[in-house]
Amino acid sequence: MTEPAHAAALRAPATPTTPGSKFDSWRTIIATGNLPEGRAMDEISRWLLITRACVFSMTITSALIGGLLAAATAPACDWGYFALALVGLVVAHATNNMINDYFDTVGGVDTATYTRTQYAPHPLFSGLISKRGLIASILLCNLVDAAIGGYLLAVRGWPVVAFALAGLFISVFYVAPPLKLKHHGLGEPGVFVVWGPLMIGGTYYVTSGVMPAWVLVASIPYALVVTTVLIGKHVDKYEQDGERGIHTLPVILGREPSLRLNQLLMVSFYLIVVGLVLTRTLAPGVLLVAFAIPRLLDVLKAYSQPKPAGPPPGYRLWPLWFVSLAFYHNRLAGGLFVLGLMVNLLLPRS
Repeated sequence: MTEPAHAAALRAPATPTTPGSKFDSWRTIIATGNLPEGRAMDEISRWLLITRACVFSMTITSALIGGLLAAATAPACDWGYFALALVGLVVAHATNNMINDYFDTVGGVDTATYTRTQYAPHPLFSGLISKRGLIASILLCNLVDAAIGGYLLAVRGWPVVAFALAGLFISVFYVAPPLKLKHHGLGEPGVFVVWGPLMIGGTYYVTSGVMPAWVLVASIPYALVVTTVLIGKHVDKYEQDGERGIHTLPVILGREPSLRLNQLLMVSFYLIVVGLVLTRTLAPGVLLVAFAIPRLLDVLKAYSQPKPAGPPPGYRLWPLWFVSLAFYHNRLAGGLFVLGLMVNLLLPRS
């Protein structure tokens, strides 16, 4: 297994860490997926890199949406159960990321020259953990989630198992054989289902004990902007995935149609939010998402232009580009949606 540049950088002489520099390292990893240059590795930084904590914000946002929808509409809520669901979802996301890195490595997809090892340290190629250690970590995380799921099953009943098993199925078989959903254009729909109906609906159910159908509809806007992140990532890997016979949705549709699809999905987020307000499914506080429209327009413009020949100064995620733009939009749009749901709690119920 050839060593990528990240591995050497992680072992290079580094500046000793102080409490302040550790916090800066964690902040930088969460923001960029990379340890600051010249900074010594600490254990928390190592695990933030192994689990790809830089993308946990999407899972936290989905959980918050489910909990806030319950707070606004359900007759009773248990915030201890909500907290357990939130922890369980973040652990599940970490597990999913480690599973993907493991199976893509043993399956020959991840190599020293593949995009995954170029934009951020890869747990195995960068020497952050051994294969045996990665397997043990996956098993431990699954045990944690099993314990949380078992408790929530006891207090909330069988729907907890349905939500959990559906999410686990998509998570494991996203890259694991024999299904390899990502390889057959099913990874993107799977992400839509997981970060929308399953996470948002499941959190609503765990928090409130009920599952009205309208919650699944209300989960669609944020599920769409999470899906744009994955489509953007697969556009960035379009050539390499095509050469490897990995038929992601962009490989099936083509590069340009996939870019246009992502633009359509981003715009659809706002149109559906407006529709949910007009149908009185959601209170008007969520219209705060309109403040993300200037960022949307910037991203739409960038999606209509060629990818730069090289990374802009200070850009640390190269060769990724379109995924970064989608995530840039996702964070603000999702954050304002959550803020709007908080505002809705202050509005009188109709």
